[in-house]
Amino acid sequence: MLAERIAERRAGVGDPRALVGEVRRALLLVPLDGGGLWAAESGGVRWICAFTDEAALARFAAARGAGGQEWEFARIRGARLLDEVVPGLGAPAGVAVNVADGDGSMLFPPVGGIVPDTAAVTGAEGER
Repeated sequence: MLAERIAERRAGVGDPRALVGEVRRALLLVPLDGGGLWAAESGGVRWICAFTDEAALARFAAARGAGGQEWEFARIRGARLLDEVVPGLGAPAGVAVNVADGDGSMLFPPVGGIVPDTAAVTGAEGER
């Protein structure tokens, strides 16, 4: 399970490659925002916000002051996010999992081994 692999890495144990494999296999919940996938910009990277389950998504909604409201979301396999959606954005992008869970969140940045080489950031300042 992805949340368990994230906890392992945050504790300094576990295999980083196994974590990437787990996120690729995971069926993630991605909130919809105006017809597109919810994303946030930080540090020159567009982060697609994804969640391991409805409880994690509900914590995110509550943190945004929208707890108790119904949120539309898509269920998307992690591999599809990393291999198709991220490169399709045309700018540096990654996936942020469970961002409302301070000790249970994990970023999957636009680097080789996580996203396709064509979408990986290779230079300074987010240049490809």
